[in-house]
Amino acid sequence: MQNPFFDFMMPYVREKNFWIPLYVLLVIYFVWRFKKLSWVTIAIALLTVVITDQVSSSMIKPLVHRLRPCNDDLISAQVHLLVSCGSGFSFVSSHAANHFGIACFVIVLLQNKFKWIMPVGLLWAALVSFAQIYVGVHYPVDTVCGALLGITIGTFTGRICKNILEKTNPQAFA
Repeated sequence: MQNPFFDFMMPYVREKNFWIPLYVLLVIYFVWRFKKLSWVTIAIALLTVVITDQVSSSMIKPLVHRLRPCNDDLISAQVHLLVSCGSGFSFVSSHAANHFGIACFVIVLLQNKFKWIMPVGLLWAALVSFAQIYVGVHYPVDTVCGALLGITIGTFTGRICKNILEKTNPQAFA
């Protein structure tokens, strides 16, 4: 799958700053849609990312100690490395966990209003996860397990947020 277009794009796709415009649009939408309760939505969205990131990077990675493919002496020569390899561990992918977490959080909140949000959100998170593999810093199983972690946490926090919003403003999801 190696090609010049992916070689150019995938380092950007995996970069968190690349997605700042999307995050800003989400915050603006939450403020517009949920008005006085937007702070609840934004706080729980941030909590979602903190939880996925901390569970993946501070709990699972130190427990598993799996080397990144670009740091593994057995295969590093065959890795098509496009970004700095980093010194951290590989399993699970924090990028995958974080992006699937926030995607599922948003899906839970908005799927009744926007039918397209589920395929678009999951495709976005999958693209970021694939970019991690493509640039040479993760194995596929790292991103799949990170995705499962993110899906679990994002769905859970999304349901909590939706319940809070529904109880305080029943019209929020009407």
